[in-house]
Amino acid sequence: MAEKFDAVVVGAGPAGATAALVLAQAGLKVALVERGETPGAKNMFGGALYYSEVLHKLVPDFWHEAPVERYITRRIITFLTPTASLAFDFKDTDFGHPPYNGFTLLRAKFDRWYAQKAQQAGALLIPETVVDDLLWADGKVVGIKTRRDEGELYADVVIVADGANSLLAEKAGLRNKMSPVDFAIAAKELLALPRRTIEERFNLSADEGVANEFVGSCTQGIQGGAFLYTNKASISIGIVANLNRLQKSKISIAELLDSFKEHPVLKELLKGATIKEYSGHLLPEGGLKAMPKLYGDGILLAGDAAGLVYSTGLVLEGMNFAIASGFAAAEAVKKAKQGGDFSKKSLAYYGTLLNRSFVLQDLKNFRRTPSFLAKSRLYELYPALACGVARRLFRVDGQPRKRLLALVKDEMRGKVSLSQAVKDG
Repeated sequence: MAEKFDAVVVGAGPAGATAALVLAQAGLKVALVERGETPGAKNMFGGALYYSEVLHKLVPDFWHEAPVERYITRRIITFLTPTASLAFDFKDTDFGHPPYNGFTLLRAKFDRWYAQKAQQAGALLIPETVVDDLLWADGKVVGIKTRRDEGELYADVVIVADGANSLLAEKAGLRNKMSPVDFAIAAKELLALPRRTIEERFNLSADEGVANEFVGSCTQGIQGGAFLYTNKASISIGIVANLNRLQKSKISIAELLDSFKEHPVLKELLKGATIKEYSGHLLPEGGLKAMPKLYGDGILLAGDAAGLVYSTGLVLEGMNFAIASGFAAAEAVKKAKQGGDFSKKSLAYYGTLLNRSFVLQDLKNFRRTPSFLAKSRLYELYPALACGVARRLFRVDGQPRKRLLALVKDEMRGKVSLSQAVKDG
């Protein structure tokens, strides 16, 4: 008979590794199944992890041993037109001291380290394993079916953390086939630059890092944005675009990224950099309205598979949400184990925990964001207005200066009404 586990976790990304670590630390028999050769080999994200209380709880002072690249002390939001930029630039040296506000990191290194922590706690890591289906008995999920010989793994519960396009979530009946409207696609390059060059160009010292998010001409009118994060001796740069809008535009995500890198603001920052790596990734961005059912009889969804990504257009966070959801899933499984009940009713405790946490509270607070982000004015008109006002403000042409409010009104005239701008804001 096939081996039986207390829990099988599908996907060794941040959500899955967290769940496996928590369960193993509690003494449960857990298998962590990963399709990649190693954890992180198939995973991609922008490059920033914002402070995770959960990770600190599981691995105290994790930054001393985790392969983080830099501590993010500088956050920038940049509005772009084809020839200009206007940035909100914030730096706080307090962010460079424990427990730190955020980190830049590389998933190939971080995910491998994190999965090893789960292994050290007692979890069984099974890499290079594709999961094709769920195993059922009496209407309840009782395991997974893989492509390996004798590839059936049985468990009291399955935690699905296999990414945004989770086929297991569909097969479990927890999610309908999603629309391209509810997805974003990201393309990222890892560019090599000497450490000293990075620190000089971005005005950084020691292990300080910068996170810069862009909106405007970088996506050529398509819903989305761009990012740049500094690592020790490389830069993570990428584009995120709504999949539906991108398909309709007939522009490829690779073309958007190439164009973004040629922007005057970026070109000088990237001078001399060489491409080390290129990757792509699908992201859920439908918010609460597109969120699947999070649990069923013998099954839970976590991380991207559960649609748990926070996006406000200017800020995109997923990794800390994944870690928090993986923790909550594991806590729900621990409670179910104590009661010997892995039914949907018992596992509903997972939803209770997520509602208490920042995860669902943030998504509820910004539940209207997806419809807000669908407005094309955000990606062309408003960045152009912002840069236009700045151009008028700083131009010296021998003419009498106008007050700021007058400059704003002049720039808006014939382009957007004040009432419409207020509604959009």
